[in-house]
Amino acid sequence: MSETIKTRVQEALNDIRPQIQGDGGDVELVAIEGNVVKVRLVGHCAGCPMSQITLKNGIEAYVKERVPEIQKVESV
Repeated sequence: MSETIKTRVQEALNDIRPQIQGDGGDVELVAIEGNVVKVRLVGHCAGCPMSQITLKNGIEAYVKERVPEIQKVESV
């Protein structure tokens, strides 16, 4: 994995972190495997029924916009 991609993904996560934290949750970068980012949703996000919507429509959409090499973001 390119350090540049990891840095760009982390910066994208940092950009959207305040909105997630505003709802009592957070997101942690776990790994990047190929073009797939693996994250852990914590706090209120863990177990929240809306977390998959947040993951796909919020986190994944933003990361893919900022780092076009990424094809998918999934929660682990």
